[in-house]
Amino acid sequence: MDSLITAAARALAAGDLLGALKRVALRDDAPALALRGIVMAQLGDLVRAKALLRSAARAFGPKEAVSRARCVVAEAEIALVSRDLGWPAKALDAARATLEAHGDRVNAAHARNLEVRRLLLIGRLDEAERALAELDPSPFPPASRAAHELVVAGIAMRRLRTKSASAALARAELAARDADIPALTAEVDGASRVLKTTAARLIARGEERPLLLEDIEALLTSGALIVDACRYAVRDAGTVVSLATRPVLFALARALGEAWPGDVPRSTLVARAFRAKHADESYRARLRVEVGRLRVELRALADVSATKRGFAMAPRRAREVVVLAPLVEDQHAAVLAFLADGESWSSSALAIALGASPRTVQRALDSLATADKVQSFGRGRARRWMTPPVPGFPTILLLPGPLPSD
Repeated sequence: MDSLITAAARALAAGDLLGALKRVALRDDAPALALRGIVMAQLGDLVRAKALLRSAARAFGPKEAVSRARCVVAEAEIALVSRDLGWPAKALDAARATLEAHGDRVNAAHARNLEVRRLLLIGRLDEAERALAELDPSPFPPASRAAHELVVAGIAMRRLRTKSASAALARAELAARDADIPALTAEVDGASRVLKTTAARLIARGEERPLLLEDIEALLTSGALIVDACRYAVRDAGTVVSLATRPVLFALARALGEAWPGDVPRSTLVARAFRAKHADESYRARLRVEVGRLRVELRALADVSATKRGFAMAPRRAREVVVLAPLVEDQHAAVLAFLADGESWSSSALAIALGASPRTVQRALDSLATADKVQSFGRGRARRWMTPPVPGFPTILLLPGPLPSD
């Protein structure tokens, strides 16, 4: 590695993007192209960055498999940040294997970390945890160590293990401070704010109050009977009954939970479950059938009994009944939840993350755009959706190779 490439790599490692770019801006050799690609990615020009990294990968000779693999890993991180979830994951796995075979433990571990981040992003927590268990973060430099701890914290948050999440974020903050990269520090600060931000609402005895993640964690072990409108389930400390595929039954359970310890009039239940304006005899008959089904589903948790004017829920073991509700009750709340990260998403990436058809996601985006809740830019396959309209950029990308002093 010549002196200019070494100097540019050191500048990039220190977060001096313009200093790194100045040293390689006029060069077209493979290491310079790779460095320019990484700099452009951190400056936010992801399209140009991707093109430069692909050019660099092609420019490296047949004996430079490790350098090509590093370019593939850098491109994979750009794809992750730009929410290109259709990017071939097998290419990243092959690059990681190449790096491991040639003893590049730092970049191989970084590639594994990217795999875990992708799994976390699309909600495959079990797979993410298994992959994370295989990852040895010990060779990581401070920036990559901070990224690793952010992944650990992300999984812990989704598992509602707030103490583990806080500990991981504290470690991420220390590593980010050592890395001295402002964008990385800002990313850690943003993740830390999640623990201090309202995550859901509690509805109990006709009153409503906001909950933090740690409040939700405490609620799930409190012994209360919880009608969970975030996961469409009814649960207590020992049993969970999923009603995710039974929307009518869940609507009835939620109405009864919100009214506890009182009852709910039949007309209200008909309106909540069937969206009917008038509870005529046919709807009353249908209501009796659905309440009977709800009794069967909840027999281990609660009893649903008829009252003079409607129905009431009585927990079998729990002392009280509460409803855990999401902050936003929108028809397309799941789409909004993904877009809330401030990054730009394609409709195809949202479909992968949501496990829905592209057409369903596109209809949701069109509806949200009409309501001015999301915005798009670009056309055709390059079209991206976001809220708020500030595109994200990667904060941690690979250097073309270890510095001479490493």
